[in-house]
Amino acid sequence: MEKNTLLAVVLSIAVLAGFMIIQGVLAPPAPEPDARGEMPQQALPPAGQVVPAAPPPPAPPGAGPALPAWDAPAAPAVPAWPAEEEAGGALPDELVHVVTDRLSVALTRAGGNVVSFVLNEHRDGFDEDGNPVFVDMIFSGDSGAQAFTLAFGGLLAEPLTALFNVERSHVPEHSEHRVRFYQHFSLAGDPDARFRLEKEYRFRDGEYMFELVIRLDGYHLVPGFDFGGAAYTLSFGPQIGPAFQRLDRRQDFRMFFTYDGRRRRTAGARDVIASEPRWAAISGRFFTLIAYPVLQSRGFTLSFSEESEPGIPAASRMHITRAPLPNTPRLTDTFRFYLGPRHPDLLGSYNSADGNAFRFHNMRLDEMSGNIWGWTLPLGPLERLLLWLLTGFYGLTGNYGIAIILLTLLVRIAFFPLSKKGSEAMLRMQEFAPKMKELQEKHKDNRQKLNMEMAELYKKGGYNPLKGCLPMLLQFPIFIAMFQLFNNHFELRNAVFIPGWIPDLSMPEYVWAFPDGIRLPLLGWNAFRLLPFIYVGSQLLYGRVTQSPEQKANPQMKIIMYLMPVVFFFILYDMPSGLLVYWTSSNVLTMIQQVSIMKYLRRKKAEQAASAPPPQVLAPQGKKGGRAAGSPPGVIAPPRKKKRR
Repeated sequence: MEKNTLLAVVLSIAVLAGFMIIQGVLAPPAPEPDARGEMPQQALPPAGQVVPAAPPPPAPPGAGPALPAWDAPAAPAVPAWPAEEEAGGALPDELVHVVTDRLSVALTRAGGNVVSFVLNEHRDGFDEDGNPVFVDMIFSGDSGAQAFTLAFGGLLAEPLTALFNVERSHVPEHSEHRVRFYQHFSLAGDPDARFRLEKEYRFRDGEYMFELVIRLDGYHLVPGFDFGGAAYTLSFGPQIGPAFQRLDRRQDFRMFFTYDGRRRRTAGARDVIASEPRWAAISGRFFTLIAYPVLQSRGFTLSFSEESEPGIPAASRMHITRAPLPNTPRLTDTFRFYLGPRHPDLLGSYNSADGNAFRFHNMRLDEMSGNIWGWTLPLGPLERLLLWLLTGFYGLTGNYGIAIILLTLLVRIAFFPLSKKGSEAMLRMQEFAPKMKELQEKHKDNRQKLNMEMAELYKKGGYNPLKGCLPMLLQFPIFIAMFQLFNNHFELRNAVFIPGWIPDLSMPEYVWAFPDGIRLPLLGWNAFRLLPFIYVGSQLLYGRVTQSPEQKANPQMKIIMYLMPVVFFFILYDMPSGLLVYWTSSNVLTMIQQVSIMKYLRRKKAEQAASAPPPQVLAPQGKKGGRAAGSPPGVIAPPRKKKRR
């Protein structure tokens, strides 16, 4: 029996440890590259090179775009023109700022790119003066790389850096802010082949989504757009925020995804996807970028890359390459980008036209919420129930740490009947211990006979040894659901328990961080954390209190009692602090519950024994029957047999 119990516990630990490894202790397996082992690149022949052309003269107020007089050099590096006035009469700055209730966006006239995309409602720490710093979804390196760049041609083409003209407008009925960048270009070697490029951004209040409209107009001077096998490539990079020091695939990560209308798929950094998915995404633990192309005519390839960037620990880029359009002098493509929290309610709002300001529907962006890994466990309803209870307790207390303790208390109350049955089974086990030891000594050389005798003993006594393991096994789904809860759900980001020690229950706590760049060999720890040691202490105390004397005397069970906490100490060391608060609270509450139940059962057993009638014992009788001499009262002696003469 002890070996079977040991095997059951070891297998349970192995299953849980394997789950933790799959969920983030190790990096997920890298996707396979294409047949050549690398991502195909599209070359841009010199003949198809595009250079900025001289800008047109300012148009009269209210006039539409007109074909300008081209008198500038054929291939200037950067167009030169007198500074134009915006529609509002203000002289445009190098950066154009757009502020909504949720976003603070900075765009540059150099290429019409985005240099900063700050989420006004989501804090990312504090500066040296103690002022809050908010999440910037454009994580640039030392070179000041920009996002949403455009290049004429394929993946090898250089992004445009020419200065654009800019116009700003506001649409009050939609609370929409528009910024339109435009510039004229000509083909190298053919100054008469000129065309107009526009990049128009549309932001709305209450939204993390925005639209980017790409317009190409050849004025019938350029019959089509084919630059080395592609019209243009729109790229996001170098990385989505928030800022980080290291991607450990556990506390933070970046992964690539596509969605084809039926299921979400994981993509690799070397993949080129020509199947035109419905949308594509770069996702971290709590924030995501989702690109949703709405093209004038179908035809694009999608690719991801992770080329390093100075000053960035890891890069994650997305490239959308438009198919060549040889017979299309005018082109208008629209891209919808969601750049914000990976929150199920926010992402799900684009499934119904009433849920968002753009009136979009059936976009299925909520496929990016919940479990981020390529496979899922059937724990969604349980996870949602725990989240609902946790947020309810938070509404009552205003502290997620206290809410976790209250949720743990509720779980222990729900498991009380099972815990009581487990304690009763443990008490029955103690009753069977002498007989079990006798059988083990008797059949120590015959394992098969011992198992048969033990099974017969359990059957006669009405005892099921699995009842004692059932409460422990049923807690694993709760633990796994809590693990997913603290790793995936946005509400727990920056959830404070104890200020100064546990400021974020979704991250590991620490009392002392090692100097930058210093990590313990093999383990990779970069800080001294207190909660794992508190957990080990509670687990050891829990084992000492809840194990029976027979289990404590058993060498195998003693190994389990000390080995299990040590194994989980290393597994949980860098796990979210909320998970450790839950498990430590569960240990303490279970220990109190177990001691109370055992005291109650022993007292009840003693009361039953005291109230039971005394057993009747047969004693020898005298010659005429009745009570024999020296027999205690109440003992009836059997009649004595007559002696033969």
